Amino acid sequence: MHFGTTASGVDVEKITIGAGDLTVSVLTWGAVLHDVRLKGVPYNLTRGSDDLADYAGDWCYHGGIIGPIANRIGNARIKVGGMMHELERNQDGRIHLHSGKDATHAQVWRIAAQSATSVTLALTLPDGMCGLPGHREITATYRVSAPATLTLEIAGTTDADTVMNFAQHGYWNMDGTADWTGHRLQIAAEHYLPIDTDAVPTGEIADVAGSLMDLRDGPAIDSKTHVFDHNFCLNGGAGPVRDVVWLTGTSGVQMVMATDQAGMQVFDGHTVPANHDALALEAQGWPDAPNHRGFPSIKVRANDTYAQTTSWSFTA
Repeated sequence: MHFGTTASGVDVEKITIGAGDLTVSVLTWGAVLHDVRLKGVPYNLTRGSDDLADYAGDWCYHGGIIGPIANRIGNARIKVGGMMHELERNQDGRIHLHSGKDATHAQVWRIAAQSATSVTLALTLPDGMCGLPGHREITATYRVSAPATLTLEIAGTTDADTVMNFAQHGYWNMDGTADWTGHRLQIAAEHYLPIDTDAVPTGEIADVAGSLMDLRDGPAIDSKTHVFDHNFCLNGGAGPVRDVVWLTGTSGVQMVMATDQAGMQVFDGHTVPANHDALALEAQGWPDAPNHRGFPSIKVRANDTYAQTTSWSFTA
């Protein structure tokens, strides 16, 4: 289905897939997760726009796949294979955020395969794009399975040593309300990464105990009390897909998020146009990893494959 046309004249499509009680729409622009509908729930569970121009503007990170490096690189440079690569400084003229203006969330992906229950999108990143080495081929497969689970598999190949840390940047609200206050948020993480005034990790790996970051028991959260733009260090690190996040609305609608990634970035939405209307939950490697020896590496060797699996299961 035609969704819109970019300023440069490229058509953008919307693909709808479904199974059981779940129906999902995905855009070829940015591989955006545009719409998530659970049977019996009269509103979209993720935040999206019906205007393509929004995704090129203030909604640029809503629902897209961010890469090749999600989150921040504090000094906007990365050493790969002994060579320093300068990156776009698109946050305050100093910080590299979400891979800059040419990142995967700002590209029109190709439809590589499609069925009633799944769609695979593909994107080529030429050598040097986003400031990084390697001719890279990226695919993202969204798949819906009964009764109500959405699974995303991201894969990437490269012909040169590079770095990859993708994230699906969906915003979620289980109540369809103007503020996420009242939701219960549980995260299987005993540690998190404190940040500086630029929202870049300081390098400390802090215990959540005794802090507002202790979400292990699923407390009710409040947008006036809880400030989130932090990476939670998921128990077990990178490994098998396992349940790591439980988000439950006052309505009783619940989303359980599972991933094989080492981190979960939680952002409260305080800088987006609809202030605090939804929570961004982003499975990924730890942010600013190349600048911290104690953080899990995001390097991908030539001819190796990057892979990420994340899923969202819904009940009402």
